[in-house]
Amino acid sequence: MSAIEPITLASQGPGVEFDAVGLTLGRTTILDQVSFKVRPGSVHALVGPNGGGKSSLIKTLLGQMPHHGRLNLHWAGAPGCIGYVPQALEFDRGLPMTVDDFMAAMCQRRPAFLGLSRHYAASIGQALERVGMQDKRKRRMGALSGGERQRVLLAQGLIPAPQLLVLDEPMSALDEAGIRIFEQLLLDWRTSGTTVLWIEHDLEAVKRLADHVTGLNRRILFDAPPEQALRPEALLQLFSTHPRSAAVTGSHA
Repeated sequence: MSAIEPITLASQGPGVEFDAVGLTLGRTTILDQVSFKVRPGSVHALVGPNGGGKSSLIKTLLGQMPHHGRLNLHWAGAPGCIGYVPQALEFDRGLPMTVDDFMAAMCQRRPAFLGLSRHYAASIGQALERVGMQDKRKRRMGALSGGERQRVLLAQGLIPAPQLLVLDEPMSALDEAGIRIFEQLLLDWRTSGTTVLWIEHDLEAVKRLADHVTGLNRRILFDAPPEQALRPEALLQLFSTHPRSAAVTGSHA
């Protein structure tokens, strides 16, 4: 099977367990005793206000931030591939880097200036086709719109096919066509058994597409299926609670 072909049943992704995870920078508590579980093969949304610790929690999962507590991945067999799609791509837009150059740099070990290797060329072409960017492979990354760059980021997240995929607000720059593509990808990942941890601000999309929702504002305020989690009273508490309220006691821990 090709690395990105959708939907024959793949090996199921891992369960993820956050157990009393804490993060303090200086005297500021970023995460306060965060505990929840992500079921294997599920689409799990993480919602909350800006500054509430969502991206920091993701960085602890990816090994980019120090933390207290335990963070465990429960694989059914041998550990598999973890993919990550960031919220945005920061780079010098004047660089003469094409979409193909970017995909080569992200997806293969061979230096990008040597072009696409035969091993990855087909997979990269298929990934770009799936996100509607096949006809813009020779365009400079700096000449793309924000939504087009986000589609390219989604494409690189498909290679190699991940068993655990972390998405940091992937819909933020997408237009309507891009959103439809993303929603189809999300359905494909669920069908293939990929575990998806998805930071998202579009609560309507979360309600339609997520299996489970965790509300985070420095600490966990709810952790439930969408129909329970996204009730008005729960959202009011999540977005009205001052994010530093959990830091008062945590800063002395």
